[in-house]
Amino acid sequence: MISVKNLNKIYPDNFYALSNISLDIKQGEVFALLGPNGAGKTTLISSVCGLTKQTSGEIKVSNFDTIKDYKKTRSLIGLVPQEFPLENYESVLNTVNFSRGLFGKKPDENHVKKVLQSLKLWDKKDSPIITLSGGMKRRVLIAKALSHNPKILFLDEPTSGVDIQLRKEMWEMILNLKRSGVTVILTTHYIKEAETIADRIGILNKGELILVENKENLINKFGEKTIIIEFGKKIYKIPKQIRAFDSFITDDNLCLVIKKLKNQKDVNITNIMKVISELEIPIIDIKTEESSLEDIFLDIIN
Repeated sequence: MISVKNLNKIYPDNFYALSNISLDIKQGEVFALLGPNGAGKTTLISSVCGLTKQTSGEIKVSNFDTIKDYKKTRSLIGLVPQEFPLENYESVLNTVNFSRGLFGKKPDENHVKKVLQSLKLWDKKDSPIITLSGGMKRRVLIAKALSHNPKILFLDEPTSGVDIQLRKEMWEMILNLKRSGVTVILTTHYIKEAETIADRIGILNKGELILVENKENLINKFGEKTIIIEFGKKIYKIPKQIRAFDSFITDDNLCLVIKKLKNQKDVNITNIMKVISELEIPIIDIKTEESSLEDIFLDIIN
């Protein structure tokens, strides 16, 4: 659905906001773009949406070039920016209808009503924007972006400044859009957000796309797993079958900690428990801990 080839965006003083970015995003997937502030996430989104012209490289949206066929590509895209570019004294309904008209679309009361209802804005349709909370304004931005039936939705920090309940509602909305075939690309600082809803994850740092990976593969490849076994009496020796892993006995000699490090074969809990049972030491508790996507992200960019 989106194809980016050898994309560069260079500002004065030879500052590379984007450096040789190549990326393909499939139809109907949720793609999360992660990176620290200043990594180039918004610049990349702006380039694909036609708000910023790249210095070199090619961007295609549904096989249309974003420069040569800019009207077509922009009609396929809905963008939810970080800021609130809204007219304070206009109503919610008129705001969304106006956005639809900007794309040359005929009025469609049923579609606009469906969008507003899905975002729980229908009862606010006649309210001036200025009377809405920050979370409600964020929903209006999403409604504006969806007003012209786009095939692609860009969400730049969509849940910034919203409460936990609204964040979860937005996650569900994004998953519903995915189910309907819309391609969703989001930037976020909430790593849990990407971990919850994304199919694939790209990590940008200093203008370079340093990694693109399926979410599950990323966690399996770069993650670590820890098994903590608490015993009913002290132990003093690690079974030799477990020594292949990074393992140790705690200072009180009551817990055995076994770690599966990144790129190491997975820890088979069943086999480990078979070995432990042969020690004939009573087990009080077993806990497992795995790296979160946030742990992996921090490890990669550092």
